[in-house]
Amino acid sequence: MSATTRDRFLGGRLTLHQPKSGYRAGVDPVLLAAAVNARPGQSVLDLGCGVGAAALCLGARVPGLRLTGLELQPGYAALARRNAEDNRLPLDVIEGDVAAMPPALRERRFDHVIMNPPYFDRAAGTAAREAPREAALGGAVSLDIWIGEAAKRLLPKGYLHIIQRVERLPELLEHARARLGSLQLLPLTPRPGRDSQLVILRARKEGRAAFRLHAGLVVHDGETHDIDRENYAATIRAVLRDGAPLPFPE
Repeated sequence: MSATTRDRFLGGRLTLHQPKSGYRAGVDPVLLAAAVNARPGQSVLDLGCGVGAAALCLGARVPGLRLTGLELQPGYAALARRNAEDNRLPLDVIEGDVAAMPPALRERRFDHVIMNPPYFDRAAGTAAREAPREAALGGAVSLDIWIGEAAKRLLPKGYLHIIQRVERLPELLEHARARLGSLQLLPLTPRPGRDSQLVILRARKEGRAAFRLHAGLVVHDGETHDIDRENYAATIRAVLRDGAPLPFPE
């Protein structure tokens, strides 16, 4: 990828090279990383890691993690390696397809798997014009395969974290319940009184706890955006600017 930008994340603690056009990491992978209950020394696999935003945000918050990313598109994989090197974080990036797991990952197991799979079901939507953006937002791999492959990569009692649009919640829960347990759902609400648009799902391999639906976490202050400045809620601002964890109850 020839045309890139260098963008600041976590208040400048992390800088990421990204394509100038096409799919670009924003707030969502940062929030996903902040929800992960990883501890120093544990292993993490980021399925569909893109330029490494979620994995590197997690690595910047929790020292001593062993980070691995799987990325289909060579250009994004190259940027993820560059970003890991520039930020001095240990991210091993493997090129390959979630639906045809590379041999380098088939027999490996991890304490955590994180993923931000495509938000849109292309059986009910329109493809993006740019191929890299379409692969990130739509793609051809079903949520069933994403979750199935994630579950296979988890160690016993390991955790899966997913961020996804609320429209796909029924199939997300269906496939997660078929393979994992102890499901917890954290809705992300854009403003007070608005419907949630995104959810973060936490699930555990061999988990036996009852399903938990947490109160929605409000992203922005105020019912409308009526001022020309950032107005993230304090909890979200702490995540985005200070690298704080999300308040995801255990």
